[in-house]
Amino acid sequence: MIRKVNEHVWWKCTCLILLFCAIAMGESQAQKLSLYGLTCEYQKNPVGIDIAVPRLSWKIKATEKGVMQTAYELKVATDVGGLKKGNTWHSGKVASDASVLIPFGGATLESKTRYFWQVRVWDNKGNVSPWSEVSFWEMGLLNPTDWNAKWIQLDQATAPISNPSPQFRKVFDLNQGIKKARLYITSHGLYEAYLNGEKVGDAYFTPGWTSYHKRLQYQVYDVSKQLKNGQNVIGVLLGNGWFKGNLMGGNNFYGGDLALLAQLEIELENGEKMNVSSDGTWSCSTDGPIRMTDIYNGETYDARMEQVNWTTVAFKDDTWKPVKVNDSLAYQRLVASPAPPVTAQESIQPLKIITTPKGEKVIDFGQNLVGWIQFDAKGKSGDSLVFYHAEVLDKEGNFYTENLRSAKQRLTYIFKGSGSETYHPRFSFQGFRYVKIEGANEKINLNNIKAVVLHSDMRQTGDFATSDSLINQLQHNIRWGQKGNFLDVPTDCPQRDERLGWTGDAQAFFNTAAYNMDVAGFFMKWLQDVKADQFASGAIPHVVPYYWKTKEGGSAGWSDVATIIPWNFYRLYGDKRILEQQYTSMAKWVQFMVDNSTNDLWNKGFHFGDWLFYIPNDDRDGRAAITDKYLIAQCFFGHSVQLMINAAEVLGKREDVARYQQLLQQVKTAFMKEYVTPSGRLVSSSQTAYVLALQFDMLPENLRAQAAKRLADNIKSYDNHLTTGFLGTPYLCHVLSRYGYEDLAYTLLMQRTYPSWLYPVLKGATTIWERWDGIKADGSFQNKDMNSFNHYAYGAIGDWMYQQVAGIQAPSETPGYKAFVIAPRPGGGLSFANASLETIYGKIVSNWKITGTKMQMTVEVPPNTTAKVFFPNAVENSVKDEKGIVVDNSAVEIGSGKYSFTFDVVRN
Repeated sequence: MIRKVNEHVWWKCTCLILLFCAIAMGESQAQKLSLYGLTCEYQKNPVGIDIAVPRLSWKIKATEKGVMQTAYELKVATDVGGLKKGNTWHSGKVASDASVLIPFGGATLESKTRYFWQVRVWDNKGNVSPWSEVSFWEMGLLNPTDWNAKWIQLDQATAPISNPSPQFRKVFDLNQGIKKARLYITSHGLYEAYLNGEKVGDAYFTPGWTSYHKRLQYQVYDVSKQLKNGQNVIGVLLGNGWFKGNLMGGNNFYGGDLALLAQLEIELENGEKMNVSSDGTWSCSTDGPIRMTDIYNGETYDARMEQVNWTTVAFKDDTWKPVKVNDSLAYQRLVASPAPPVTAQESIQPLKIITTPKGEKVIDFGQNLVGWIQFDAKGKSGDSLVFYHAEVLDKEGNFYTENLRSAKQRLTYIFKGSGSETYHPRFSFQGFRYVKIEGANEKINLNNIKAVVLHSDMRQTGDFATSDSLINQLQHNIRWGQKGNFLDVPTDCPQRDERLGWTGDAQAFFNTAAYNMDVAGFFMKWLQDVKADQFASGAIPHVVPYYWKTKEGGSAGWSDVATIIPWNFYRLYGDKRILEQQYTSMAKWVQFMVDNSTNDLWNKGFHFGDWLFYIPNDDRDGRAAITDKYLIAQCFFGHSVQLMINAAEVLGKREDVARYQQLLQQVKTAFMKEYVTPSGRLVSSSQTAYVLALQFDMLPENLRAQAAKRLADNIKSYDNHLTTGFLGTPYLCHVLSRYGYEDLAYTLLMQRTYPSWLYPVLKGATTIWERWDGIKADGSFQNKDMNSFNHYAYGAIGDWMYQQVAGIQAPSETPGYKAFVIAPRPGGGLSFANASLETIYGKIVSNWKITGTKMQMTVEVPPNTTAKVFFPNAVENSVKDEKGIVVDNSAVEIGSGKYSFTFDVVRN
């Protein structure tokens, strides 16, 4: 008996010990390996997507070095409790190192359904992570028949060009507590929705700007917490926006009537379902305070006409009228938005209030930005404040708006006269650093006004800093240029009467944009419009979304956005689907060039050429900064064909690969015959001509070195200044680095006199300028009709700064930074550079510092990736890691983790 008791006690103790060991081992493994950054289609917990097969991604944290994922397990369920079994989809343990964009593998997904998911992974060190946090995605309305709402609008025979902003509302009763509620909503024009007096969501300028005739986005909001038992009210305010408002001097391009489509679906706690949809029972009014609203011209707001509490149940007004139901408007073109919304990102307090020589009262915010002002002020009823917005002051220090052309950028606020009043615009944004105030006696001071910065909600991914304060300011200007021009579409400028999605600017800047911010969702959306707006001929419009009534497109370097961005998107994000989606558009564009060629020479049509290149006053000796536009076209022809070859290889289209390879050879042969002399000289001896010919490999190997020397000599002949425009500038320093002229590339980067990147910096720029000399040396301005001070295209040098100064590079062979390169090339007198990039796998860090003849490099590689690190100008046998072990002085291949290397450098 005693023996049995002892055996029983022994067995219990053994089990307890084993249990504690298992728990300790699990805790140890959890500490060694964990997951974070879960996304579905690049978004965290998205509500309302319409992608039939969503893709899931995660990032790995690991305490050990050299960690690679060896397997994953995914579970998906329609409720959290079902995750234990994965009742919607259970992948099982999948032997794979893939951790980004894993396609959902279950049955067909259903509209309006939320799916929860978790993942765990195994690594090459014998660790298994704990299950990740629970994430989710929710499907939108996948079929046109899922919509039961009706399009509603004002009941008016003829729509004027500019209505006061219409207001729509509907009161409804709920007799139970709310389990969940979703609002599906879109509009012709812009909307701002309210439930029980509270704004729905934090987005502005919804539903966004798309090719409205073909694609109209809707948004989905979880409004469960904004409803209550009893009476409720939904209210929606509309503005003209891009749909009806002024675009380059014209109105009503997409339509003359603003309209609303709203579907509020509610599930009560007792299981009952209700639907409050826009229909003939809603009411409307145009007696609200927004009397005029326009993207270019601003807003007029009369606070005396505020209908107090019109978005709450307490509001009563018999003057509201019935709405008109428009059954002719369709649902087939409605799509969910893959892009991040425009949101308020930060607030900036003014630096000072100044009085100009003309006696103007002007606020200086210290930063050229995009957004709006918000103020608190008091005034008598009927008094007004008028605010004008400008980017710069003139050479005398007066307020300057001539470069805005016809855009007024004006806000007019009329006081109701009841204490402190607060205002910011709703449906207009401005590009400005300075704000001029006219009107009421109330003093606007530094404490009661601020600037609210608006842009698409893109997470910052890149950081870049060096020992040179001017280069750091240049990087600051590049990032702020991107912030200001990435407001739902990649605009050329955010202030004058333009603000359009110019395709040439976007393709030139894409690589830099992807270093600075997470632009995946932003460009996924915009590329769909590039494809939608492509002409039947295959030409891509100059601007997307396209709105001109005449078909204008097909310009080299602009229309090539159809091939350039999809390929670079794949290269930087590892997203094969983007190539699949855009492939037909890419092919149609290449066919357009074929159709407009004679004997493989693209020699037809309109081209912008190397837009806004530098034209020196004394260029009479044949150095020729002007580049033949058809030479440029032929170079981009070759480049786009090469990108078709690349895409076809990735997608396994072998016949297309062979066909495009033959075409590329023909294009290059035609280029050599037409534009290159037997000795290798180009017929245009400009910097841009040699840059494009070398960047796109249009010359045979035996002629490239001498072409690079001719480029270098040309630059030196201009006293080490560039002469390139929008098409040549993005590649200039890359070509110099590639062909051994690194020092010259740095000389251009560090050049302080016009034309150069630092000239605007020294002139006080806080964003990138449209022209190299937007402000001339004598303080006067360039051509007022085309002189934006927030134009990001020349900021494309940021790509070279990240790749060459910091050394962070993504080879095409291993897209998405799965296996990347760190190869800094110090120069320009810089003593250090610190850079980081948050990739889809995690953070890459590349820091270097030179002290005397010693260089130190600090590198960080995220788990599930590898890196090849090169040591610039390292003395043989001097490279040591953090443990003091000598490593190969040319390069080492490393896995994940943090590393430090020190070595002696050879001085040139």
